[in-house]
Amino acid sequence: MLTANATGYVGSRIKRREDPRLVTGNGNFTDDLTPAGTLYLHMLRSSHAHAKIVSINTAAAKAMPGVMAVFTGEDFKKELAGPIPGVPFGSVQAVPAYYPIATDRVRFVGNIVAAVVAETRGAARDAAEAIEVEYEDLPVVIDMEKAVKDGATLLHDEIANNICTEIELGNDVADTFKTADVVVEHRFFNQRLVPNALENRVALAEFHPGDESITLTVTSQNPHILRTLLSGEIGIAEHKVRVVAPDVGGGFGSKIATYAEEVIACIASRKTKKPVKWTETRSESFVGTIHGRDNIDYIRMAATKDGKITGLDIVAYCNMGGYMSLLGPSVPVLCGVIASGPYAIPNVHFKAICVYTNTTPTDAYRGAGRPEATYMLERTMNMLADKLGMDPMELRRKNFIQPDQFPYFNVLALNYDSGNYEPAMDKALQIFGYDEFRKTQEEARKNGKYIGIGQSTYVEVCGLGPGSGMTISRGYDCAVVRAELTGKVTVFTGVAPHGQGQETTFAQIVADEFNIPIEDVTIKHGDTEMTPYGMGTYGSRGTAVGGGALMLAVNSVKDKAKKIAAFQMEANEEDIVFEGGKFTVKGAAGGKSITFQEVCLKAYIDPKMAPVIEPGLEATRYFEPGNFVFPFGTHLAAVEVEPETGDVKILKYVCVDDCGKQLNPMIVEGQIHGGLTQGIAQALFEEAVYDDNGQLISGTLMDYALPTAADLPHYTLEHTVTPTTVNPLGVKGIGEAGTIASTPVIVNAVVDALKPLGVTDIQMPLRPEKLWKLIHNGGSGNGSAGADTSVVEQHFGEDNK
Repeated sequence: MLTANATGYVGSRIKRREDPRLVTGNGNFTDDLTPAGTLYLHMLRSSHAHAKIVSINTAAAKAMPGVMAVFTGEDFKKELAGPIPGVPFGSVQAVPAYYPIATDRVRFVGNIVAAVVAETRGAARDAAEAIEVEYEDLPVVIDMEKAVKDGATLLHDEIANNICTEIELGNDVADTFKTADVVVEHRFFNQRLVPNALENRVALAEFHPGDESITLTVTSQNPHILRTLLSGEIGIAEHKVRVVAPDVGGGFGSKIATYAEEVIACIASRKTKKPVKWTETRSESFVGTIHGRDNIDYIRMAATKDGKITGLDIVAYCNMGGYMSLLGPSVPVLCGVIASGPYAIPNVHFKAICVYTNTTPTDAYRGAGRPEATYMLERTMNMLADKLGMDPMELRRKNFIQPDQFPYFNVLALNYDSGNYEPAMDKALQIFGYDEFRKTQEEARKNGKYIGIGQSTYVEVCGLGPGSGMTISRGYDCAVVRAELTGKVTVFTGVAPHGQGQETTFAQIVADEFNIPIEDVTIKHGDTEMTPYGMGTYGSRGTAVGGGALMLAVNSVKDKAKKIAAFQMEANEEDIVFEGGKFTVKGAAGGKSITFQEVCLKAYIDPKMAPVIEPGLEATRYFEPGNFVFPFGTHLAAVEVEPETGDVKILKYVCVDDCGKQLNPMIVEGQIHGGLTQGIAQALFEEAVYDDNGQLISGTLMDYALPTAADLPHYTLEHTVTPTTVNPLGVKGIGEAGTIASTPVIVNAVVDALKPLGVTDIQMPLRPEKLWKLIHNGGSGNGSAGADTSVVEQHFGEDNK
């Protein structure tokens, strides 16, 4: 665990050390790098959602000035060692071969059909436009539920019913629903989103003919995993593949996957023997980078008449897109394992049906399964509260897992390590002024105002790492801590921060533990040639797992430093104490001491230690936690819906989150702010919309409604602290909490505001036009994703009758 007496960096609101170089234009992003002789890569993408490729004529493109190479699918397949990997989860493991360039058929708008390498970007683009492709259109499949029906058009001939995989968790709930006093059921739609990281994807490949190695500089969240996978795709031994992720301008999960463009750039560089760069445009990003969410969720909840929940049953249709992305099915797995949230529900059943459609592939997007689970659960909690005539917060309180029940097995798969949910709820209620605001709401309604209060309590699974819980690989991370002979410290970490602030928080840990100025600590990351093998940054694991490895390595360096200090002071190692930056002999009044800096110098140059102690002062440690960690919290919001415009104004937003020990509260708050913004944006604004022909009609920043600062409220952020013993730091992760909790709290608030009109649900996003129609039609239509009970019963039968 962290040293308690240290210099006080840990727990302090220290500004991010990485920010000055970024805000002054001195960052080092992939597109900033252009080696001499660089060639440029441009993709020709399909404008058809589903079609056979009848023919491709590249003659005109090849003849254009400056063109160095043109690749079609069949050409390129000969250069590949293997297709783009997709990792199967669940009972059905149907993973079709996904080649970087389509060979005989395209399966979504944006599917690459050819690639051009030229001396300039303009020349590459012009040549791509000169390629002639003849298509034969095929029926387009967009609707997930229709895609799995008998007779539906198949995207992949070898895959029946377009089902990628099925995931089933939990226990038998049939008897629970037959004997329940009360049952609520509903169909929710969790719309498709586009991650829209600030920096688009970029890849710069440099093949080195001398030793036939390759360097890929790329916008990646997990360079070591990318190196392993890339090696298998391009047929170059892994030790000859170097992946560098320099400064990366955000990811939100969209930079985890292995992408076609990275593979094409590498093979193009090997073919031309020159550096090859590809820079994604924002338009390409909308169709070529993974999307997130896109679930249809059928849920039913059983309870006693006094509000004790006895059962939960979920059937989720999850859109995988045209192909399986790297971790696509892991998202519904994460949704399923956390589906019961913070509630002690004895009988829970979850089934996910992952479906191929003619859309851009989906994968992890901030929260990855946990926002989907929390949304349908928290909306259903409010529906049950309405049916029972209970206050929504009291219903939640009545069903919380109690502190003495931890560790708690949630029936689905997870063993929650720790939690204490009521203090977070009580703190949020007190700060919000919940009871008083209910009175304010009642008075406002008398004056014709539409004011609502929304609630959300959540728990999330984070710190993805335990080997026993990771389906396809171990989940450790690694750190190397090197004390230099000057007394300064360099850290090499396997995580790959891209906005999380680990250059600061990791330095805080090291500075405190060695009692040195934070300026004396350097954090190195993102280069597979320099850093130890690690699993990257996603799933709120960077500090919980990577920080755990760092702490172990720090302790190992301290142990050796004590040995050196004991040798220098001719004392027993057990008697050495490190405090205030000095090693002293315990109990020796006015005795000898040696500073940390002096120990570092002796470690490298003192000849007297030669026969006794190995030179140098550094350690490499791996950390693989025995469990996940489980942050939690309560969010409350108040909104007003303007009847003349349908606009939603957020009057108040309070959140109380518990992420265990906070290393830097300022960074914690920044992470929460970003998450809240994205979650609120899903509730009110964002949606990737396809028409029946598979065309993305919200495929530009003009049509895809991202929020601005003016659309967002002032947030009131507070915390409780329930440490975990799963990792040496006691931290739980916070990067995704805001996204998980905020979407249902806003929708609950808007539905509550329009409750006098009879509104019980509104399909996201809650656009002004939709709300205006509800208000002016007296609530008719309900804006619902499908409240038709007969449709819901098709998935659950008649167990609830």
